[in-house]
Amino acid sequence: MTTIDQSILTLILLVPLAGAVLVALLPDRGKLPNWIALLTALLSFGLTLHLPAHFIAGANGFQFEINHVWIENPAIFYHVGVDGLSLWLVVLTGLLAPVGVLASWNAIKERRKVYYALFLVQQTAMFGVFISLDLMVYYGFWELSLVPMAILIAMYGRKDGPKAAVKFFLFTFIPSAPLLVAILWLYARTGSFDFATLQAAVVSGSLPAGPLCWVALAFLFAFAVKVPVFPLHGWLADTFSEAPVAMAMVVAGKLGLYSMLRFHVGLFPDQARAIAPLMIALTVIGILYGACLALVQRDFWRLIAFATVSHFSLTTLGIYGLTFTGWDGAIYQILNQGVIEGALFVLLGVLETRYGSSQIAAYGGVASKLPRTATFFVITALAMIGLPMLNGFVGEFLILSSTFTGVSRSWAFAATLGVILGATYMLWLVQRLFYGPDGELATMKPATDLHFRELAVLVPLVVLMLVMGLAPSIWMSTIEKGVTPPQVKGAAALHETLSPKPVIAGSVLNASSRLEAQR
Repeated sequence: MTTIDQSILTLILLVPLAGAVLVALLPDRGKLPNWIALLTALLSFGLTLHLPAHFIAGANGFQFEINHVWIENPAIFYHVGVDGLSLWLVVLTGLLAPVGVLASWNAIKERRKVYYALFLVQQTAMFGVFISLDLMVYYGFWELSLVPMAILIAMYGRKDGPKAAVKFFLFTFIPSAPLLVAILWLYARTGSFDFATLQAAVVSGSLPAGPLCWVALAFLFAFAVKVPVFPLHGWLADTFSEAPVAMAMVVAGKLGLYSMLRFHVGLFPDQARAIAPLMIALTVIGILYGACLALVQRDFWRLIAFATVSHFSLTTLGIYGLTFTGWDGAIYQILNQGVIEGALFVLLGVLETRYGSSQIAAYGGVASKLPRTATFFVITALAMIGLPMLNGFVGEFLILSSTFTGVSRSWAFAATLGVILGATYMLWLVQRLFYGPDGELATMKPATDLHFRELAVLVPLVVLMLVMGLAPSIWMSTIEKGVTPPQVKGAAALHETLSPKPVIAGSVLNASSRLEAQR
């Protein structure tokens, strides 16, 4: 490898952290923190683009790998790397960093340097979760991601920030305690925190089955709260209502969903197969539950919160269907939701900044006042409901088709009903906000349309929605490799454990064989 390949992941980790230190040391004067944070975010995004540019799509295993001793006893290694499963999630995190800074440009008016310093620390934590291959290093970044978020919600919440911050912190921190215990148990049995070493030990059957079930459950519990999976979603609505726009983009979904696939299904395949029927049932309930609650919300932040429960439940369904097609769809859907929600949060933030309200009933007729805002919102909403040619369609199709053919037709029909309800609440939101009779806000509060800074964020995101919908192979060629050989690490025994129990209709082995034949 070249020198830059050997150090690129370290640079991606350190640049946001260095930017946070710089923001914290310089005076909080004018827009200086904003500009430093924006330049740092753009630099880190540029560094992430090095990964797909130099990634070898046909190669197995992890690339850009670094593995050095950090602490000798216990044996903790600075072990990082990316494969097709994590590559695009690192790039997505880099993309959303400048989007978040620009979305906060005028929304944050006080204590700017505290805000942007913590925002950049959050970026470092998210990068660390996606690239860590030593479980103790991973756990450190996992916990670090909670702290900036909780502080920022408490400091910059709209109405009841401290209460929402406490709820968020308790919901997401308490499940991390059994996760830590489970990681330490694995180390006590194997003498290693290394992902590949632990994966081989679990697959070999050298660990006692009874305690291993509890260990796998501890991992799953921590990840399910972070997604969140029904019924562990109690923190999400209040967090979306209170969190600054830039933080709401990253609060849900990506970290938990990635961790489920990497560290639960990938590390404990037998246990994942055993609990898959329950997870499938919970995810379908979550799809319908979130969609039904979104239909009755009167605050658009709470509507998006319950829509997120529904959409990420669909992604979780793709993971626990235990088919390669479903995994492809799940990873692609995480990317889709990151792009779509990035644009959606920017647009809703624009409306709240212009009109000072998140109550849907107060709007109406805004399209005549803000035509560019309405246009971008309609495109984003159509992408979110899965209109063909836009990116949301591809992931939903792969997940639902894999569920129909490889899991259960009944669950697939129920999940499809949730997707239809999703189209209903999003189109209803568009109609109530932008069309129909003029609301009191559109009549009484004249507002300017999208500024250049906001267009600079939204235009690339909308273009990306279209490109991801028309040319998914750009991403899929890498993702497919990440959810097959690296996940099913060349071990026949592990491949065998991924065949579902009889309670799940179909055969993963047959589904994967068909997928491999197509590839």
